[in-house]
Amino acid sequence: MEPTKIEEPTKGQSFWELLRFTIIAILIVVPIRLLVAEPFVVLGSSMVPIFDNANYLIVDKISYKLGNPKRYDVVVFKHQTGNSLEPTYVYYIKRIIGLPNETVDVESSQNKVTITNNEHPDGFELDQPFVKNIGGIDAHVALASDEYFVMGDNRSSSSDSRSWGPVKKEFITGKAFLRLLPLKKIGVSPGQYQKSDKQSQ
Repeated sequence: MEPTKIEEPTKGQSFWELLRFTIIAILIVVPIRLLVAEPFVVLGSSMVPIFDNANYLIVDKISYKLGNPKRYDVVVFKHQTGNSLEPTYVYYIKRIIGLPNETVDVESSQNKVTITNNEHPDGFELDQPFVKNIGGIDAHVALASDEYFVMGDNRSSSSDSRSWGPVKKEFITGKAFLRLLPLKKIGVSPGQYQKSDKQSQ
């Protein structure tokens, strides 16, 4: 029985094989990047101690196309800066505190957040064990049907909805799904908080 022969590809064959591989890779990677997941690097200390500067995250972009953000989700979103004629955008990572059609009252010096909604017309106070550094400004915000109130876990060093208002759903890119760096903190759903039934409403 003769051994199987292998021939080296010609230069022309190598070029077309490389081109075909590149096209296939683009057809696979680009839709994933646009529709499913996207990498982000944390800049700053507004989410300390859960997220430190230079943490490398993969953000789930598809969940919010199928459903709505939930209270306590850690989300990445874009925030408009500059004027309306020449808008520019920066990306932030924060935690969702208030949901659409709710009223949020923040007493920063006491680390107290009160939510008023249809289920709790007298309001209820949020449990916030993830907050280590309190401070910042107070706020009273009534949210529209497409708006979310977001705050950084490091309250004394966070620019968030207390100062520049709520975030519309259309500007939310997705939620933190996977932390890849640093390696000692690698994990799925970083920053996720298990809330009670009352707190999740």
